[in-house]
Amino acid sequence: MNQEEHVKLLGLWGSPFSKRVEMVLKLKGIPYEYIEEDVYGNKSPMLLKYNPIHKKVPVLIHGGKCIAESLVIVEYIEDTWKTSYPILPQDPYERSMARFWAKYVDEKVMLALWKACWGPESEREKLVEEAYEGLKCLETELGEKRFFGGETIGFVDIAADFIGYWLGIVQEASGVTIMTAEKFLKLQRWSEDFVGNNVIKEVLPPKQKLAALLKAQFGNAKSN
Repeated sequence: MNQEEHVKLLGLWGSPFSKRVEMVLKLKGIPYEYIEEDVYGNKSPMLLKYNPIHKKVPVLIHGGKCIAESLVIVEYIEDTWKTSYPILPQDPYERSMARFWAKYVDEKVMLALWKACWGPESEREKLVEEAYEGLKCLETELGEKRFFGGETIGFVDIAADFIGYWLGIVQEASGVTIMTAEKFLKLQRWSEDFVGNNVIKEVLPPKQKLAALLKAQFGNAKSN
């Protein structure tokens, strides 16, 4: 890879969105330079230059071009490096379904889970019910498959990384339990297989460090 094709990733160590991109880069064996961003403090000139609209991570820089939004970046990587470890199906219908479920995870399930764990206690019962329903839909879609992508990790699995790893730590930090092995046997099995993958495991943030960050965030949320 020459300098013109050099890949840089602006990210945040504890962000499931940043980690989605790293997972795909690692699965495809693409060399990249990782640059940690302080999105809660002084944002770097590089971040402000390459993502002036949202000023958030992740941002992928490739050949002088910059791409923002994690799932958009994942699709860009898939389209640019087609020959190594396919993330999206080749069949147009299956490809569209993968996009549908990834969007469902992003816009419905993750948001519902976060609100259920971090939202006001007065609305907790309703929020937990919404999150529960979202997970049930995902469990039905997973069915008897090992991964949402079949026998290998695919687009929907990457989109659901928060559920696979972060959710358990969030539940511990917040004291709110939604996903258990008793209620979601298939999702729990999927989670173990996903987190147990050697490439995914290499990218995931340390559990204790992440737990400390989330507990601090939960404490701040309760005091505000």
